[in-house]
Amino acid sequence: MAEKKNTPTDPSTMSRRRQIVETFKMSKQVDPALGWWMLGAFVVFGGVGFGIFSLLPGSGVLKLIMSIVGALLIGLLATMIVFSRRAQKAAYARLDGQVGGGARALTMLRRGWKVEEVIAFNKQQDMVHRVVGPPGIVLVGEGNANRLKPLMAGERKKHERVAADYPVHEVVVGNGEGEVPLPKLVRHVQKLGRQVKPGEITELLSRLRALDAQRPKVPLPKGPVPTSMKGMRNNMRGR
Repeated sequence: MAEKKNTPTDPSTMSRRRQIVETFKMSKQVDPALGWWMLGAFVVFGGVGFGIFSLLPGSGVLKLIMSIVGALLIGLLATMIVFSRRAQKAAYARLDGQVGGGARALTMLRRGWKVEEVIAFNKQQDMVHRVVGPPGIVLVGEGNANRLKPLMAGERKKHERVAADYPVHEVVVGNGEGEVPLPKLVRHVQKLGRQVKPGEITELLSRLRALDAQRPKVPLPKGPVPTSMKGMRNNMRGR
């Protein structure tokens, strides 16, 4: 009997339809009411769309067809918006408390951002990630806040030695005082401002390559969640 092949879980190898299905399945595990929310959005906004199109001038079969098509389009649009937002919330809920959850959340950053996962770590699995973008260098730590202090301080010094002309920000993921909750991490990083021009980011990345070449690459702990985050990001971008 032939051995059954494992279904690929890399979003880049999936069709768009398969990505949506897999994202729905994983999201529903965290949010059992997801299907009802989507159905409700379709019915309510589809009804609103039908009412709007039925007020347009005209009569007869053509007007009825236009009203039905308009209702379907508006209903589907509302359904996808609800799906996208609740799926994102569910994905963050799955990531919260997991080792490397911060790095996976950072994959939601769009073009113009460069994310390097686990540039520093310790035996207790506290880790530091790096984001390069319009604010400059952003060091993102996740783990125990007290143990992260020397780890973050060491990374700041290393980065300031090779990129002294660029700002370095520190962010700690968590729910404690002065920390940034995981669901708000991406928005917090984006709101750090624009202090580096797009043309300067290339030069900054070039400087950081020399720093990265001096340390081993650490693999991020594997699991099913990174796939859902990456797939959901592609779905929301329309790819």
